Amino acid sequence: MQPFTWLARTHLLSAAGDALIAIALAGSLFFNLDPAAARPRVALYLLVTMAPFAVVGPLIGPLVDRSRGGRRGMIIGAGIARAVLALLMVRHLDSLLLFPEAFGALVAGKTYHVAKSAVVPGLVREERDLVEANSKLMLLSGLGGALAAGPGVLLSLASSRWVLVLAAVVFVLMTFPARRLPRFAVRPRTLDDAPPASPAPEPPSPPPQRWRQPSDNYTGPWVDPPDDMRPAPAAATRRRGGMLLAGSAMGVVRAMTGFTLFLIAFWLRTDDAAPWWFGFMFTASAVGQLIGAVGAPWLRRRVREEVLLASTLLLAAAVSFYVVTAPDRFSVLVLAMVIGLMSALGKLCFDAIVQRDEVPADRGRTFARFETRFQLMWVIGGLVPVAAPSGILPLRAGVMLLGIAGLVAVVLYAGGLWALARGRRPPSEIIATRVRTRIRRNRPEPPA
Repeated sequence: MQPFTWLARTHLLSAAGDALIAIALAGSLFFNLDPAAARPRVALYLLVTMAPFAVVGPLIGPLVDRSRGGRRGMIIGAGIARAVLALLMVRHLDSLLLFPEAFGALVAGKTYHVAKSAVVPGLVREERDLVEANSKLMLLSGLGGALAAGPGVLLSLASSRWVLVLAAVVFVLMTFPARRLPRFAVRPRTLDDAPPASPAPEPPSPPPQRWRQPSDNYTGPWVDPPDDMRPAPAAATRRRGGMLLAGSAMGVVRAMTGFTLFLIAFWLRTDDAAPWWFGFMFTASAVGQLIGAVGAPWLRRRVREEVLLASTLLLAAAVSFYVVTAPDRFSVLVLAMVIGLMSALGKLCFDAIVQRDEVPADRGRTFARFETRFQLMWVIGGLVPVAAPSGILPLRAGVMLLGIAGLVAVVLYAGGLWALARGRRPPSEIIATRVRTRIRRNRPEPPA
């Protein structure tokens, strides 16, 4: 059986377990409270979701890259940790201990996603297959959540504790296919990955060193390749700059996703919408993600990842401006579907860009660093409608802000790619430099 098949089965069970935990926690955070009482608890939960990345970013990323078999071990460990924490949450579902336990489950979940993203490039044959592989995993994630929804909802009618018990069982089952994952990258080595010829031994003999390459089977010191075999500085600069630009665009996508989710949710609550409208909203978003995951491989065969990422932002901005003209429930459902489509396509494109352009031995820490930024942007986007009462931020104004953000992001991303291709500084970097300079100039000098 192909190694990617074992990863697919692992991811299916991981998504099912995450969905069960979300079902168990949803009632106590939102639906059982009136809108005014729900806002502080939802804001607290948003801050809790941000905290795990303070751990994942500086600690988990390097550990995934450097330890022997680290990516496979992290996937297994994340499943075991989530199973234990789900059982602990059974006892503390109605106490404040639920929040630190949910924090731990989120840390383990994000650790799994970082390790999973770093593993994928070693399980495909060519770079052009990255989007398709990521698309399959995203489809399996949706399938796992759908399969878990039915049993989870039925068990929640009896008690949310039974949902958490089922989640623990699913996470334990997840570790069995994870054990079949390879400890090393299975993609054939290229010239860039080949180690240099060993120098003639001279006493005292230095410790063996290796070039940067997939580090699952090597934990020794690294050296950079010789100057004559390094990629051209201009090409390396473009790749690095392209990843940073894609990360900035994806950060805007995540902010727009969090903003839209809570803007629509609280608008429906204050508009006295029936409970099934919330189901319609989440279904519309899921349909958009499904369309994005299914269509991504077909679109990738025709255009590059960068074009797809910019196009999704432009589409979301256009639909947002349309909804401003007629902000009713049906147009809002269309907006939710488009935002789901944008989120799915954007994530697939960004993951493929990093998996394609990043040094293999640094993929874990790179994904961890960017995921930290993305979660921060999602929390910031979600906190805006949560913290602002609906009278201050009505739906029409919120959707207008959404469209403006998408349009600005498209202009900056396209302009940055154009500038990088010509060896110039991206507009976003120029703007950031000017802002920092102005802040320094306006900063009061300390007294003598």
